[in-house]
Amino acid sequence: MAKLTRQDIEKMANDAKKNVSYVKVGMSTCGVAAGAQVVYDLFAQEIKSHNLTIDLKKTGCLGMCHCEPLVEIAVEGLPSVIYGRVNGEVAQRLLDEHICHKRLVNDHIYELPVRR
Repeated sequence: MAKLTRQDIEKMANDAKKNVSYVKVGMSTCGVAAGAQVVYDLFAQEIKSHNLTIDLKKTGCLGMCHCEPLVEIAVEGLPSVIYGRVNGEVAQRLLDEHICHKRLVNDHIYELPVRR
């Protein structure tokens, strides 16, 4: 593997800034036990079928096991938001309202005790 140059690092940083929109699904043990895999699969299917330009990522523990599955969504023009107790029905609402229409879904927003 070649050594990374300063230009390589700058290119990676610029590429990362191009698409600031993402969906992260908490896939730690507690998240998976609460149904996170179903939620992740639904997001993957819907993002692909609607041809959306948003990154779908898996993440680890966010420290709020009591409100799993957790989903963090960042869409350009809106703040990054963490949604809790997300099931298939809620995931569909998040896709329709937050991602497609840029409206927050207030009844499932959770705040982390300490923002990372």
